[in-house]
Amino acid sequence: MRDLLTSFVLFLLAGVPAHADEPPKSMSADERRILALHEAGLKAHMDGDIDALLAYQADDFLLVDRGEVSSLSKQDVRDFLGPYLASTKFEFYRDKVPPLVKVSKDGTLGWVAAQIEARGESLGANGQPKTIEAVFAWIELYERRGDEWVSIGNATSFARD
Repeated sequence: MRDLLTSFVLFLLAGVPAHADEPPKSMSADERRILALHEAGLKAHMDGDIDALLAYQADDFLLVDRGEVSSLSKQDVRDFLGPYLASTKFEFYRDKVPPLVKVSKDGTLGWVAAQIEARGESLGANGQPKTIEAVFAWIELYERRGDEWVSIGNATSFARD
């Protein structure tokens, strides 16, 4: 029985890519582009760069977060996230597991499901540093507009201790 279990585990591991951070070879060009946008968003958080984060966001953005559904313009997101990103320095803001990326058969819609881990420090409203250590997940929605993919929505959840 032990040999059977060992063989089964080795069989499962054979299907795991050697470099989990590399996109699968079977990923379409559109899926690779959406993954690149996701990675640009992670980098924008690390860099505290609200402009980079908004560069590929639609002005009619839908946010589902903390039990609320909100329609946000780019300016709304800038006002909401800009000060936070400017006052936060991340040690890391990265994928905890490889993200899942899909594009609709007609090539007009796509999404990425990601689990993110972050650690850093942010200055609170009182000017005191606050440690940030979080794991959360989201599904980011994308729509093809012309030749470009734009982020049109995000549904986020945070892990609780």
